[in-house]
Amino acid sequence: MAGQLTHTGTGARTSRRADGHAVRLSQRDIDGLLLCGEHYGAPYDLLADALRVSPERLPAIVARWRRAGYAATGRFGPGPAWCWLTRDGMTATGLGFPATRPALARLAHIRAVLAVRIWLANGQAWHDGRAWWHSERRLRAVRQPYGTGHVADAEIHWPSLEHSPYAGQVWAIEVELTPKPATRTTAIINELLSPMRYATVVYLTAPAARTVVTRAVAGFPAQDRARLAVRDLPATAFGPQP
Repeated sequence: MAGQLTHTGTGARTSRRADGHAVRLSQRDIDGLLLCGEHYGAPYDLLADALRVSPERLPAIVARWRRAGYAATGRFGPGPAWCWLTRDGMTATGLGFPATRPALARLAHIRAVLAVRIWLANGQAWHDGRAWWHSERRLRAVRQPYGTGHVADAEIHWPSLEHSPYAGQVWAIEVELTPKPATRTTAIINELLSPMRYATVVYLTAPAARTVVTRAVAGFPAQDRARLAVRDLPATAFGPQP
């Protein structure tokens, strides 16, 4: 049946397109398709990092997704190509989001948020705490059509594990590449902090945005500042370096 995701291995069914060509999907394929769908799309270099494959291997992997009808790829200018899901891909993954190309105006932000996810997921605290990522796209989906207010760029959920320092907590992730007006930044922080929506709000900033964010944070009472963290974006957020 078109659009059916399957694991390879014993008993696995085969995913087929209408033209009869068979494409067998591994767990790595499924993880990659879900990642592209949750993040509006993914640049090749970060997708390779997330799947733990060499950049040279990735084109063959996404070509298989294209043959299955689940993904489309293309270039939007300088830098690596991008991969995003088609309508069949959205149906197959069960995500159900609109199947559109990543918007040009949002490419830098989409890239930075995905870079943050990969960077955090590679950390020891994430591994030990078995944390999981709740994407902006998922957050917006559950708030529509009646949700209002600011939506975080992502949430990090920490399971209630014994001895975990973050057991049961939910953190908000905010990525800032360019500075917002100070009043807007303060309003966003205030909304995320109250009424106790998140145990911690983590801002990851580019150099251009850091001063505005740190000044806004400094204006909050000490008990609120204890729930705020400002960190630099990982280098991967800005694209491959020459």
